[in-house]
This record gives sequence, structure tokens and C-alpha cells, in this order.
Amino acid sequence: MTRKKTHLSIVDDGFSVEGTIEFTGELLIRGRVGGKVKGEIVTIAEEGAANADMKVHRLTVSGRFDGDVHATEELVVLSTGRCDGRVQCGNLVVHEGGQLNADVRQIDRQEVFREKKLSSPAKPVIDL
Repeated sequence: MTRKKTHLSIVDDGFSVEGTIEFTGELLIRGRVGGKVKGEIVTIAEEGAANADMKVHRLTVSGRFDGDVHATEELVVLSTGRCDGRVQCGNLVVHEGGQLNADVRQIDRQEVFREKKLSSPAKPVIDL
């Protein structure tokens, strides 16, 4: 059995990134990120902040997020988190104490399916 390799990238406390970030796996933001972010799973730690346009599968905010987020699967705002801007997401969870000050639109399941199909690389199908 082969294990899927997972990647973890960290923007650490005291580090700031401005520009376009594309990644696979998980991105942990403990510092500052600005610009465009495209990838799979993003977690903004309590000390972290992002002012960005994000297109991800899942975003968890326990720090600060300002901007536009398109989270095909889920957006979670934890009790210490604040999310401002525009949000499009499959599922939305806001914990007690978490702040959501955004225009919110839920993505329907058909839209999520179409996006996954379009963003997935073409794989050959082999019938045995």
C-alpha cells in the first residue's frame, strides 16, 4: 500500500509574504500573508493574518483574515478568529466568540463537484 505524501508549508511568526502563493497539502500561517493564495488546506493561527484572495478547499481562521475566500469544502472561524470580506464556501462553521463580518454565499454540491472535476488532472481509467 502506498501512502499519499502530504506537504506542510509554514509562514512563521515574524515572517511576511506578499504575492502569489500556490501549494499542495497544508499551509499554516503564523506570520503575515498578502496577495493571492491557491491550494488545499489553509490554517491561520491565532498570531497569523492574511489579507488575500484565497481559493482553497478548506480554511480555518483562528487569527485574522481580510479579503475574498472561495473555500470549496469548508470555512471554519474559531473562537479567536476574525474573518472580514467576501466568502463563498461549501460548509460554514463559526465557533462561539468567532467573528464573521462578510458577504456570504454557500456553494451548492453540484458547483463543488464541477470545480473538483475541472481542477483535477485527467487520469486514465483502466478497467480490469
